[in-house]
Amino acid sequence: MINPVIFTIRLFGYEFPVYWYGLIVMTGVLVGSMIVERSLKRRGEDSEKFWDALIWVVLFGILGARLWYIVNAMLGGNRTFIENPAQIINLRQGGLHIFGGFLIGGIVLLWFIRKNKLDPWLYLDMAGPGLLIGQAIGRLGNFVNQELYGPPTTLPWGIHIAAENRLPQFQGFPESTRFHPTFAYEMLWNFAAAGLLLWLSRRYEKELKPGTLFAGWLILAGIGRTWIEFFRPDQPKIPELGISYSAVFASLMAVTGAVILMARYKGISFSFTENWEEEYKITPPLVPVVSQPVVDEPVIARPKRKTATRKPKAKLPSRKTGKTSKRTKKSTS
Repeated sequence: MINPVIFTIRLFGYEFPVYWYGLIVMTGVLVGSMIVERSLKRRGEDSEKFWDALIWVVLFGILGARLWYIVNAMLGGNRTFIENPAQIINLRQGGLHIFGGFLIGGIVLLWFIRKNKLDPWLYLDMAGPGLLIGQAIGRLGNFVNQELYGPPTTLPWGIHIAAENRLPQFQGFPESTRFHPTFAYEMLWNFAAAGLLLWLSRRYEKELKPGTLFAGWLILAGIGRTWIEFFRPDQPKIPELGISYSAVFASLMAVTGAVILMARYKGISFSFTENWEEEYKITPPLVPVVSQPVVDEPVIARPKRKTATRKPKAKLPSRKTGKTSKRTKKSTS
């Protein structure tokens, strides 16, 4: 068994433990985000906008995941958050549900896209594989915490769960009992689904219509989670139906994806799908404007214009002296 706490920071008499679960989850977020960024760049989109949106998506995604977990637990009869509301913000005890992160984080992403006039299909399509891979990495944190396991099994890959981490219905089982590694099943499914979507996005890059990859994510993630829910004894069940609330939501995801896919390829038609775009609207990166330095023109010295000097006229002799000029003589000869 791995200690869930990596190390503890002690500051001013308080202790702040750093958990493996939090580190692994944030690693999944980072790796998934890098995959989305690379996919956007491959299409020619400005990825800087994605990182701006990611800050809000992650923050509100965590809030949504916590709220979904609380509501889901209350539907299952857990009164902890009613009797002690302070536990709502006690994240150190765990309690996040990925569906709440998808829902609230997706709403915030669409708000950001609309505000910045981006293409929603482009971002939703590119996000699908990254979400699957990020979620798959995060499932390793469930292994460290010894949670999200299934019923007892005799299969060779069954895992041991310590007595203090077992659900009440499994407390009386022998110490040697092994359990289904449900988190590992979902992790492998998500990696395979992400690989399929990435292959499709590259193999049929020109043929796929906007929204196809997003619909594929809804279908694959929905089917996978619906199947996994049958191995999740910890999930609250709907009375008289025997299926979990999460299984219902996952099924709706798959159905929604199938409807979008059929609408994209004219299998069915709705009035609101008639104006769906046929190609992505790319927002190219902004090219920074480089200001040219102002260079003073050299002052060219112009040569001074020479002024013509007039020769002084010869003085004619005065008539009083009796002498005549040459011009007079020439004219009278």
